[in-house]
Amino acid sequence: MTQKTIGVVGPCAAGKSTLVERLHEAGYRARHIAQEHSFSPSMWQRISTAPDILIFLDVSYPVSAARRPDSRWRQADYEEQQRRLSHARQHADLYIQTDDLTPEEVFRRVQEFLETVDGRP
Repeated sequence: MTQKTIGVVGPCAAGKSTLVERLHEAGYRARHIAQEHSFSPSMWQRISTAPDILIFLDVSYPVSAARRPDSRWRQADYEEQQRRLSHARQHADLYIQTDDLTPEEVFRRVQEFLETVDGRP
């Protein structure tokens, strides 16, 4: 059986890079899709390795700002990213709000979901 490609999208500071790293460590084929920076709403579908499974990690503006204390992150930037991500959010196979979750909790939720999708332990 061919391994599924997992795409991870969401606004800045939602935990995408950390999740992709953990998924790689666990043997999954995962990639961060920088949809939040694209003007094309469906870019996530048209990239060369379109994902078989799309995971959307979300974060509120206050939490994202706290996770990026040295940046020039503004509410308007966050709202624009949310607008750019709306198509991916609508088509996500799994949505996780990460505000109150540790990276380990996010990973466990994703892993449990993936086990139900492809039966992989």
